[in-house]
Amino acid sequence: MASVTFEHVYKRWGDVTAVNDLSISVEDKEFLVFVGPSGCGKTTSLRLLAGLEEISDGTIKIGERVVNDVPPKDRDIAMVFQSYALYPHMSVYDNMAFGLKLRKMPKTEIDKRVKNAADILGILQLLDRKPKQLSGGQRQRVAVGRAIVREPKVFLFDEPLSNLDAKLRVQTRAQISKLHRQLGTTFIYVTHDQVEAMTMASRIAVMKDGLLLQIDSPQNLYDRPSNVFVAGFIGSPSMNFFETTLVETDGKMVVDGGTFRLDIPGTRGEDMRKHKGQQVIFGIRPEDIHARGYQPQDISPAPLQADVDVTELMGNEIFLYLLSGKKQFVARVDPRTHTVAGDKIDVVFNMDNAHFFNPKTELALR
Repeated sequence: MASVTFEHVYKRWGDVTAVNDLSISVEDKEFLVFVGPSGCGKTTSLRLLAGLEEISDGTIKIGERVVNDVPPKDRDIAMVFQSYALYPHMSVYDNMAFGLKLRKMPKTEIDKRVKNAADILGILQLLDRKPKQLSGGQRQRVAVGRAIVREPKVFLFDEPLSNLDAKLRVQTRAQISKLHRQLGTTFIYVTHDQVEAMTMASRIAVMKDGLLLQIDSPQNLYDRPSNVFVAGFIGSPSMNFFETTLVETDGKMVVDGGTFRLDIPGTRGEDMRKHKGQQVIFGIRPEDIHARGYQPQDISPAPLQADVDVTELMGNEIFLYLLSGKKQFVARVDPRTHTVAGDKIDVVFNMDNAHFFNPKTELALR
């Protein structure tokens, strides 16, 4: 098993910097997920680690070994791609065994590894089939099994669930999380889906335009985003943002959004006092906006009346698209809330979970 270290890594193509001064230490047996929009540099970072791209500057280590100039086959890593990349003329068994045969491993050892991996993945009964006889989820498990049999120090996953339907994606990500616990190996995973990142990762690295914006545990990223981009990217539906001013009224700090004024409670208000009179970006997650009468008892509620624009019944919850003046925002409310488009509704904001950002730098105000 091994740790992975990126030290001031750059990847440039002409004037384009795809990875910009990336420095990350991935602990042995950790499950790190790179997440971000298309073109942010997450897959390029993975390919640099795999040796499929040459780095422009910096150092990459697997364990204590610098692998900048080490060929991919000698890095002791295994990679699972977005496309399954299975040989269509080979059986599942032969697809999984192919890399081991190239290494001239004894047949008994190959058979042991293939059947053990197939047992872990629940595909023992599929070993004699060809890829065309398998479903998408089964093919993905074969691709993962082909990586497992190599017993590498590090597993790399490049958006492996993108080709699966929604239900199968949920099942497969649970299998990958279970697999990580069983194998006790370092996993590095790339996805654009923040739900995958939140549910599987030990830590998440959020990237944008080649830059690492924040790396932390899923819960800390959710609770304490360092900037507007991370706050909006993590969480579904996304955090609501309002252009507001911090003012003082009757000794209390208040968020003034023009069409609404919300009290900032307790020590949080005192923390924001030093920004009095300044414009700020006020952020609140949809799940921290409640229909009046259905809010939790232990919050600091700030009331607001809004117009209902669109309702989305999800069964266990309702998404309300609301309007305050011309500003639309989303609330995630109790399913017992009875309202339709065109109604006015009284909601409360849980100001204990309010977020504030500098409008120029977009960094969080702590």
